[in-house]
Amino acid sequence: MSIVAVKVLSTVNAPYGTTLSADQLASKISDPGSAVSFDPSAFSFFSEVDESLQIPFLDEMHVDPTAASNLARKFSILAGYPLPLARAA
Repeated sequence: MSIVAVKVLSTVNAPYGTTLSADQLASKISDPGSAVSFDPSAFSFFSEVDESLQIPFLDEMHVDPTAASNLARKFSILAGYPLPLARAA
């Protein structure tokens, strides 16, 4: 596992006591249903993972950046404040 994935997963998993894999998180951050279900892991990625790690993680996990950005916009609306990836793509 890359250092990027380790840092991302420690940020997303540790506070919530979860054990998502990089593949599971990648699926959540590209699934529009994550905003509908208010998925805390996806929201954590968009709101708590440092912006400098988000794009490399998307690249590494082959997540469509447009899909992730669109989902970040949905979470941004739900949260009521701008999220970094919501500005991208």
